Amino acid sequence: QVRLVESGGGSVEPGGSLRLSCTASGFNLDRSAIGWFRQAPGKQRETVSCISSVDGNTYYPNSVKGRFTTSRDNARNTVYLQMNSLITEATAVYYCADACSVTLVDHWGQGTQVTVSS
Repeated sequence: QVRLVESGGGSVEPGGSLRLSCTASGFNLDRSAIGWFRQAPGKQRETVSCISSVDGNTYYPNSVKGRFTTSRDNARNTVYLQMNSLITEATAVYYCADACSVTLVDHWGQGTQVTVSS
């Protein structure tokens, strides 16, 4: 049974940092592109990062480019999302999944809340 579990969310002040983790069971993360997504109240779920399975190439939308970094630790079967210089608009539930587009996801994690406020 495939299971993705996010951790590392929490509350932080603007300008702060958080590192999210996505750990898989029943599934080798290095065999799939892994996306991080977020969904704020009243808004659609959006991609905030993607890391490919083949060459480790990454993608970030302009809204987070230069502040968010995704990486893999294959030995731990874990993908990370390092978030720096956080702004209040980053407040959302963050999810990892086994694709980089919402329409292509087969498995979602349960999500982890990130709150950025002063």
